[in-house]
Amino acid sequence: MKLTAEGLTDRKEWEEKGYHLPQYDREAMIRKTREHPEWVHFGAGNIFRAFHANLAQKLLEQGDAETGITVCEGFDYEIIGKQYRPHDNLSVLVTLKADGSIDKSVIGAVGESTILDSENAAEFERLKEIFSADSLRLCTFTVTEKGYSLVNGRGEMLPAVSADFAAGPERPQSYIGKVASLLYTRYLAGEKPVAMVSTDNCSRNGEKLYQAVMAFAKAWTENGTVDAGFTAYLDDRTKVSFPWSMIDKITPRPDASVESILQKDGLEGLEPVVTTKKTWVAPFVNSEETEYLVIEDWFPNGRLALEKADVIFTDRDTVGKVERMKVTTCLNPLHTALAVYGCLLGYTRISAEMRDPDLSGMVKILGYREGLPVVVNPGVLDPKAFLDTVVNVRIPNPFMPDTPQRIATDTSQKLAIRYGETIRSYMASDTLDVQSLSMVPLVLAGWIRYLCGVDDEGKAFELSPDPLLSELTPRVKGLYPNVAPDLTVIDPLLHDASIFGVDLFEAGLADKVKTYLAAELQGPGAVRRTVHEAVERADLS
Repeated sequence: MKLTAEGLTDRKEWEEKGYHLPQYDREAMIRKTREHPEWVHFGAGNIFRAFHANLAQKLLEQGDAETGITVCEGFDYEIIGKQYRPHDNLSVLVTLKADGSIDKSVIGAVGESTILDSENAAEFERLKEIFSADSLRLCTFTVTEKGYSLVNGRGEMLPAVSADFAAGPERPQSYIGKVASLLYTRYLAGEKPVAMVSTDNCSRNGEKLYQAVMAFAKAWTENGTVDAGFTAYLDDRTKVSFPWSMIDKITPRPDASVESILQKDGLEGLEPVVTTKKTWVAPFVNSEETEYLVIEDWFPNGRLALEKADVIFTDRDTVGKVERMKVTTCLNPLHTALAVYGCLLGYTRISAEMRDPDLSGMVKILGYREGLPVVVNPGVLDPKAFLDTVVNVRIPNPFMPDTPQRIATDTSQKLAIRYGETIRSYMASDTLDVQSLSMVPLVLAGWIRYLCGVDDEGKAFELSPDPLLSELTPRVKGLYPNVAPDLTVIDPLLHDASIFGVDLFEAGLADKVKTYLAAELQGPGAVRRTVHEAVERADLS
């Protein structure tokens, strides 16, 4: 069994082994996608293959669409050349359910794969053709929050961005510069309408995309490298939109245990490719069953019938409430708490942590007692029901190979939104007391303890990638182990609202964080003891 168009011709063998195959004329879909592209997606990673491509497949199978997706990779071109095209743009989606069963589907909804490389004339010209097409309705993005940033961790403009600002739209080098160049192509083709839909897991994602694209447009307008009307085109709600969205689906790196299942089926060529940019990509992706996508209903060129694939369309305010519910209270803070303490306590699976009474108790208190009181019900999703699914089904799923080490990536960039928002809500409330928070300061203390790079057994471990590591680790140097640590050395950190979302001294939580941290610095076993005692006290209160 080979994952290629030719390999799927013997459908019986695949179906007998439990694979769902595309239930549409794929050759016709590919032809129509190339002739009349409607949907371009930037970012060819796992979440795209597990979610967006599967949405498109559902529409195709239901007869609600005739075209698929044009996927475009702009960071690591080898993903297309070494994984997509050798498999004729096919992939296998393995859905890992909490009851232990799995679904195996061959996803064939990618009609064309492209590379966002302005130095490759053929690839970039093809993208310009697509962006000139009347049929193009939407472009979705999963490029990570960092993908929209035009500056480095120190706030300095990236060299590629500076160069693109000066040189204009002809051959940009930066990711968003290339996207802005393609939008300029669409402008020149007749100011054609399109929706630019960020589906990255970050707050106000549409606004981040708009601001990044507009920065290029303004710079190019000022230096005369584009027509003066380009910025007005981007600002015209009837021409170009930047909707907000909330996306939620846990999609870890393809796991060896899943690869083994597929190998036993007789599926060949499953070996992962590790690119020169260290991207790890396989012809299959594993993911959980639960998924949510809520999008602001703002589509100047019309939209695909994605509501028939359970996408929720609503207004911007509601999207903001859903995103806030997920990111600041009901999922992401729980994940980060498990990531930090999972690394410290030697766990390699998030699901296993939920069988630990101390850690499961911590996240339940964090979610139900400290988070839910500040949630504004968005209406389209019930917060408690959402949290119930997170705590009882999604995170404990023993068949989801997600790791605390993966989730601990870029934690310094996440704390402000995941915990700072809750702290601010308590500070602003007439009925809630910020001093009642116990798990939030415990997690913040745990993160500082994590930065020491030594687990609870006293063994060194590798910190997950984070843009501020080189700045943060010197601040905690020498703190562990210490029975009487001088924690005034971290006062500047606790004052840093850019990291925590608030000045923890002004919030009245700095002393709590220090107390927890001092306890966790007492040597081997101190982290476990501190978490256990904190959860026990909270349960009794």
